Amino acid sequence: MDNRQIVLASRPTGVPDDTNFRIETVSLPEPGNGQILLAQKYLSVDPYMRWRLSDFKSYSAPYDLDEPISGLGLAQVVESNSPHLKKGDWVKGLFPWAEYVIAHTDALTKIDDKIGVPVYRYLDVLGFVGYTAYCGLTTLGKPKPGETVVVSGAAGAVGLLVGQIAKIYGCNVLGIAGTNEKINLLLNEYDFDEAINYKTSENISQELAEKLPQGIDVYFDNVGGEITDAVFENINTNARILICGQISQYNDDKPEMGPRFLPVVLKKTATISGFLASQFAHQFGEAGKKLTQWILEGKLKYTETIVEGFDQIPNAFLGLFSGRNTGKMIVKI
Repeated sequence: MDNRQIVLASRPTGVPDDTNFRIETVSLPEPGNGQILLAQKYLSVDPYMRWRLSDFKSYSAPYDLDEPISGLGLAQVVESNSPHLKKGDWVKGLFPWAEYVIAHTDALTKIDDKIGVPVYRYLDVLGFVGYTAYCGLTTLGKPKPGETVVVSGAAGAVGLLVGQIAKIYGCNVLGIAGTNEKINLLLNEYDFDEAINYKTSENISQELAEKLPQGIDVYFDNVGGEITDAVFENINTNARILICGQISQYNDDKPEMGPRFLPVVLKKTATISGFLASQFAHQFGEAGKKLTQWILEGKLKYTETIVEGFDQIPNAFLGLFSGRNTGKMIVKI
């Protein structure tokens, strides 16, 4: 059968564009013994993929030129040669950007599509996004009632969850985002206590000081750059800084020069922790149960930006770097 796939046509310099991707039609063989034919239904695009478009060493190997790009996806079984899955079952896995995929069962996770939430929740709250927010904040941030938590990229996939989980733990929460619409969302729908539009703020550090005279105890960083520099000027003694993402830097050809904040870290006896969700794999079961419980209890709300159409996958990915998404960016195939 014919199968469309999206390959890496060229490695980007600076901000990627459409020319870095190419749609191809290839022939897909019949599934063999123990294999499953899957139809992809939803696909996740994520900022970390930008690193993999470039040919340099990181925590994940670069994508190969002229080969399909891959990422987390949700698919339905079309044909099964395995006793463990039947036609119609939903599965999660790391899949190429393709309409159909042949996979082995050991590379798939069967998901429950009848727990009362949309199936694409397994790409955000009940997936790596949720695990990142929950495990990073609770294990490294150790939030305590009455403490102040600041989240950059607060209207993004992870940020929305971090802010809400911090509120569940009894914290005062300030979110930083880039449009007035996102600021209103944080304050009026997600119950953040304070919010700052970094694009219109004349002085982020000063605005943080005015809104948070009590200082900052936990900073969950998804952005980096000037925003993070401003936060460091307002941290408390024994503050915990969690480096989850640096999206403001991903398209830079060379690192930006910025303030040297280590003297502040020393003076405040602060802790900086960079982390990846994968290091908390042993906690995913606990995280999934807790997140599911909070969703069903109405304590966690969420929103996604869903783009429709297989050929729109590159555009959805590129939209991550211009802030087109609120919550998780998902492509509905």
